[in-house]
Amino acid sequence: MEPVEPAAHRTHRPHSWAGDWGLLLLRLVFGLLMAGHGAQKLFGIFGGAGLTATGEYFSSLGFHPGRVFALVCGLSELLGGLGLAVGLLTPLASAALIGVLINAMATVTSAHGLWDTEGGMEYSIGIVAVAVAVAALGPGRLALDRLFPWGRGGWGPAAIALGLGGIGAAITLTL
Repeated sequence: MEPVEPAAHRTHRPHSWAGDWGLLLLRLVFGLLMAGHGAQKLFGIFGGAGLTATGEYFSSLGFHPGRVFALVCGLSELLGGLGLAVGLLTPLASAALIGVLINAMATVTSAHGLWDTEGGMEYSIGIVAVAVAVAALGPGRLALDRLFPWGRGGWGPAAIALGLGGIGAAITLTL
């Protein structure tokens, strides 16, 4: 017979709705900002350049064909951002954002140091950290993923997000 843990030593605590609302706020802010960032690239809205101009910029960075890479980047930001915002396929949404931001750091912002005031990696690092953290924590009870195993977060979903994001970035950077 297994020993029973005394009630005073149990580690289970009731789940706080405040944490779920906090995760929802985090997901909505970062997810919708990233979706808007993707929409700038794809559709030229919110002051964005649109797909043609973004494709030309990507070509100037060495991505050929630039328009295809701009499309992939814009869709990754748009769909990854929307997925994060509503909490749907959270590890994959996080992976899409992680991959894009690793590419941004490798090709543009790392040459400018850390701080965003100098064009550095500060913003990109923040988004990657949020994406990994949401995958690790899970999107919370106020998410579409709440019924699926990956909706509870953990090391597995975090590893999937970081691993797929890193692999996607590596593939893109080698093409």
